[in-house]
Amino acid sequence: MKLTVFSEEYPINGNFTISRGSKTAIHPVVCQIEKDGIIGQGECIPYRYFSETIEGVVESIKSVNSQLIPNFTRDTLQNLLPPGAARNAIDCALWDLESKYPNSSQIKSHFPNPPEKIVTAYTISVASPEKMHKQALENSTRSLLKLKLAGNGDDERIQAVREAAPNATLIVDANEAWSEFHLECNIKAAKAYNVAMIEQPLPAERDGALGEIERIVPIFADESLHTRKELKALKPLYDGINIKLDKTGGLTEAILLKKEAQDQGFKIMIGCMLGTSLSMAPAWYLANDVEFVDLDGPLLLKQDRDHGIEYDDNHIYAPPKALWG
Repeated sequence: MKLTVFSEEYPINGNFTISRGSKTAIHPVVCQIEKDGIIGQGECIPYRYFSETIEGVVESIKSVNSQLIPNFTRDTLQNLLPPGAARNAIDCALWDLESKYPNSSQIKSHFPNPPEKIVTAYTISVASPEKMHKQALENSTRSLLKLKLAGNGDDERIQAVREAAPNATLIVDANEAWSEFHLECNIKAAKAYNVAMIEQPLPAERDGALGEIERIVPIFADESLHTRKELKALKPLYDGINIKLDKTGGLTEAILLKKEAQDQGFKIMIGCMLGTSLSMAPAWYLANDVEFVDLDGPLLLKQDRDHGIEYDDNHIYAPPKALWG
């Protein structure tokens, strides 16, 4: 086995803004693993909020190189690296590698009846209510819109988007920007404007307050949830979880997390960091039979990578085999 790792840059179409700041480009890290002339690849997005850097993730991936003996497996990997971006890139590269062997049934055995297409959210960056109204109006024909929020004034933002897109299903993501002071007011606004779900309203270390209120709109965990280990503690606080491969450390753990969460009664969202189609591809296989899908990363870039996934106004289609799987 031979491992190669490198970072790339993809400009964003305009900018992407959440409560923690803005960016104008993404910097994916790509891992490629070659065996018997076959190459598998995976992409991850280092996330500074989780103390990840491009350099650190690259070095973590390289650290596995000495372990790549012929019988190296995804199970082996789970014990070598913690959950996070580095393990995700390697894990997804191994899945891709396995899927490309002649007569391989790895993908098919785990996902026997994947759909042709799945409805995905389209994300509207946080801005003034007027600017978010304009963004929503430009995308009002989409059936599912995700609003990034910021705390103060979020009730006005929700109202502005609802007026611009009266027929869309709305979901909102505060990225931990609300305080206990905002909580009930903003939840009532979300209910009033028929928001279907609220994602991570409070900082992870203060989400205990969610157990003390009536959750009249379903609330999903994002920053509070990485792997199966957190599920028990989150059960009294959240109605659902957002599964992202860069948090779980790859598709292998994400499959187990999804099953265990559903068994415990959690609703499921399959989400993503802002990445190219190579990040979306393995997550797409998880996105059947869940409540919400948010795999719109490539739609927010100026240009996707070659062999990118096909999108229309409402759907993400199956990843092409030339890309992944």
